[in-house]
Amino acid sequence: MKKIGFLSFGHWSEAPYSATRSASDVLLQSIDLAVAAEQLGLDGAYFRVHHFARQLASPFPLLAAVGARTSRIEIGTGVIDMRYKNPLYMVEDAGAADLISGGRLQLGISRGSPEQVIEGWRHFGYAPRDGQTDADMGRHHAEVFLQLLQGEGFAKPNPSPMFPNPPGLLRLEPHSQGLRERIWWGSASDATAIWAAEKGMNLQSSTLKADETGEPFHVQQARQIRVYKKAWQAAGHAHAPRVSVSRSIFALTNQEDHDYFGRGDSSDHVGIIDNMRAVFGRSYAAEPDVLIEQLKADEAIAEADTLLLTVPNQLGVAYNAHVLESILTHVAPALGWR
Repeated sequence: MKKIGFLSFGHWSEAPYSATRSASDVLLQSIDLAVAAEQLGLDGAYFRVHHFARQLASPFPLLAAVGARTSRIEIGTGVIDMRYKNPLYMVEDAGAADLISGGRLQLGISRGSPEQVIEGWRHFGYAPRDGQTDADMGRHHAEVFLQLLQGEGFAKPNPSPMFPNPPGLLRLEPHSQGLRERIWWGSASDATAIWAAEKGMNLQSSTLKADETGEPFHVQQARQIRVYKKAWQAAGHAHAPRVSVSRSIFALTNQEDHDYFGRGDSSDHVGIIDNMRAVFGRSYAAEPDVLIEQLKADEAIAEADTLLLTVPNQLGVAYNAHVLESILTHVAPALGWR
């Protein structure tokens, strides 16, 4: 069995083909797609976070709204850029969203990816310490966030408070018990996957990875997952880890599917991103019987317990629900995912 969710980048534009013309469209349709996905039997609704872009940017209002409209499906991010975040505010926001959802939050965080503006995190009031990089700053914010999620008191109470305090040092509220074990780290390299394991975070690995061996993307990603699991075991954590991978997968079951995705490129690509040589994983688009055979050969999907299907959100809720239903109906059972 494999958990299957969707991952939306939340684009909007005024292009003629777009069903999401505004931020309002994206937010409301994201909620509707999560509701539809739960009804179809999917396990997760995940959302990408980008700043200074016509994409989803503030995840917690959306996650709380999805949590209030659904009852079973996991809700999460893939990923929040920690260079932009105040860990204390984020603990409060995450705790509230998790409690609204009844403990279904699966929060993906990361040191971030290339953004739309130069050093955008400076506009949010953050800057690396002397001798450190923005990546170091993102990881430091993450470490503070993880520590605060433990729920231990750290702030000295006012001797004349407005409201009575419990005894001892105070923690941030609301505290959501168990959320600390549902934090994921978005990793593009073997080294950061090991770091995530040591910190006790689940692993999110996307459709790109640092090209560390020159091998096909799925082979390098599978190795990254195995390295992560080995590091987790060595760290001696009490609970089992989870690992997700993201894929663009389309079962071509009607003419509309063929029109949208039937002519897509189905090979890996190598390029430079954030001054790093990276390998970008292929997209999968084929008739179900062909698709099943292709996916059987993907080593990284086999290693992961969770698969996030990237969706073309600008094509609207109904079409994306069809895309997800096609995978659940025509592909997942033959691969043992369902």
